[in-house]
Amino acid sequence: MQALWMLLGAAFFATMGVCVKFGSAHFNSAELVFYRGIVGLVFLGVIAKQQNVSLRTQYIGMHVWRSAIGVLSLSAWFYAIAHLPLATAMTLNYMSSVWVAAFLVGGALINWNPQDGRSPWSQGPLALSVMAGFAGVVMMLRPTLEQNQIFAGLIGLMSGFVAAFAYMQVMALGRIGEPETRTVFYFAIGTTIAGLMGMGFAGVSEWNWQHAVWLLPVGIFASLGQLCMTRAYSQGATLVVANLQYSGIVFAALYSLLLFGDDIPLIGWAGMALIVGSGMSATLLRARAAPNAPAEEH
Repeated sequence: MQALWMLLGAAFFATMGVCVKFGSAHFNSAELVFYRGIVGLVFLGVIAKQQNVSLRTQYIGMHVWRSAIGVLSLSAWFYAIAHLPLATAMTLNYMSSVWVAAFLVGGALINWNPQDGRSPWSQGPLALSVMAGFAGVVMMLRPTLEQNQIFAGLIGLMSGFVAAFAYMQVMALGRIGEPETRTVFYFAIGTTIAGLMGMGFAGVSEWNWQHAVWLLPVGIFASLGQLCMTRAYSQGATLVVANLQYSGIVFAALYSLLLFGDDIPLIGWAGMALIVGSGMSATLLRARAAPNAPAEEH
């Protein structure tokens, strides 16, 4: 039952993506990151008070690291959302499981010792999942390349790469007993600071209340998504949670078609399906290889 929090969180994140997409027409990525943080900070402060959750922590270093890598992933993702179809940006961000599998395969090959009796081919199924995932990326970015959006595609791919490390830290914080409200609150602090610093370089857009209406739901939906995701990973079965996360791609695809009229070629949809399939298979293979290890870090 707890894993269903990820289903709700995926819907919140996809809806946040819609607000970012509309808001990006009037605000730069640094501004969106800042307002996402400041709104979330107020929102989570109220929730923490209502839940009587203390915001003091003994693990400030872990929160700082989680915030640093999380902000990098978030900034890259916002940029990708602004310049790519929403479904494409969402899928690239969800490549984290494939990246982790690639690290495992690479580490096994580098550390392989012929004398230990284990064959390097034992990583074959996981390696095939990794190759399938990157083949899906090529299929997705081919139409992107034709539209001269390859840079945004690479930034979106990087967001998934960094997200793998961010969610590893989320699970680590959950295991030591940090409440999800506290974890997300400290991430909002990091997001606010990073966005403010980014605005110092990128500048500040002209304020218009009709455009600024998109900033409030960005922070609220992002905070709700973070709360749901953190609860799912800290209390749910990680293998189930890991696979339910891909429902976010379905929500984003529906938004892309219904709200933005995105014209994604058939090869792009096939690439999405291949990435989802490879991510699920990589998660399952890693869980079988190490039953006591986390199945997914996204």
